[in-house]
Amino acid sequence: MIITVVGLGVVGGSYVKALHGLGYDVYGIDTNIQTLNKAKEEGYILEGYRDGKEIIPKSDLTIISLYPSLIEAFIEENQFKPGSLITDAVGVKSYFVEKIAAKLPDNVEFLSGHPMAGREKKGYQYSSSDVFKGANYIITPHAGNSKEAILILEKLVRQMGFKNIKVVSPQQHDEIIAFTSQLPHVLAVALINSDQQKFDTGKFIGDSYRDLTRIANINEDLWSELFFKNKENLLNCINHFEDELMKLKRAILEEDEKMIKELFIQSSVRREHLEKKDD
Repeated sequence: MIITVVGLGVVGGSYVKALHGLGYDVYGIDTNIQTLNKAKEEGYILEGYRDGKEIIPKSDLTIISLYPSLIEAFIEENQFKPGSLITDAVGVKSYFVEKIAAKLPDNVEFLSGHPMAGREKKGYQYSSSDVFKGANYIITPHAGNSKEAILILEKLVRQMGFKNIKVVSPQQHDEIIAFTSQLPHVLAVALINSDQQKFDTGKFIGDSYRDLTRIANINEDLWSELFFKNKENLLNCINHFEDELMKLKRAILEEDEKMIKELFIQSSVRREHLEKKDD
C-alpha cells in the first residue's frame, strides 16, 4: 500500500517514523525542502514532494497533517486515486468533516481521525515514533463512511502503536476534546501568564509546576485555530472550570475545612478512576 503523509511537522513527522518498517511505501509532502530531504535521508520516506500533483493520484491512503484552515484547499487542489482513503490528524472535527466528504467523488472516502499524542514543540525535528506508543486514537466517521474504511484505519493505527481506539461522532469528539485537550492548554497558558515575576520562578519550581505548564509552550498559530473552531464547547468547559475554581476559592476564603477536604477527596477518587481506565 502506498501511503502519503501531507505535512511533516511534529505530528506528520511522527506518522512517517511510526510507519517505518511496517511494510508500506511511505511518501511525504511538505513545503519545506530541507524537511523532505531530512526525512528521505533518514529513510522514513521514499521520496518527498512540495505538492501533491504527482504522488496523490497514486496513493492508496493519504494522511493530511495540516492546520485546520489548510485542509479544505488541499482536498480541492488534488485528484485522489479511485478507491483510496483519506484521513487527517486535526484536533477539531464537526465544522469540516461533512463539508470535506461532500467535495470528494463517490469512489474516494474521507474518514477523519485524531491521534491523541503530540509534542509542545513544532517542527519535524521534534517528531518521534515513540509519541504514539500506548496513546489514544479517535476515529470520527460521518454517515457516508464504510465499515471497511474504519477497520483499515483501526488496523493501521494499532500497527503504529496506538492502544485505545474510540469511534465517536465528530460532534462528540469536539465536546470531549474541549475538556481533555483544549481546556488544559487554556489553564497552562493562564497559569504561566499569571506569574507576577517577582522572583526567579525557575529556581523555585517542582514537578507539579513543570507538569502543569509543559504545554504552555504552545504553537500559537495552530492552537488559536483549534480554540476558535471549537469555541462553543471550549467556553462551556471554561465556565464549568470557573465554577469549580470558585468553590475552592470560597472554601479557602471562609476556611471551610469540611468543604475543601470534600473537594480534595472528590478529585482524588476521580483521578484514581482515570488510572484504572488506562489499565
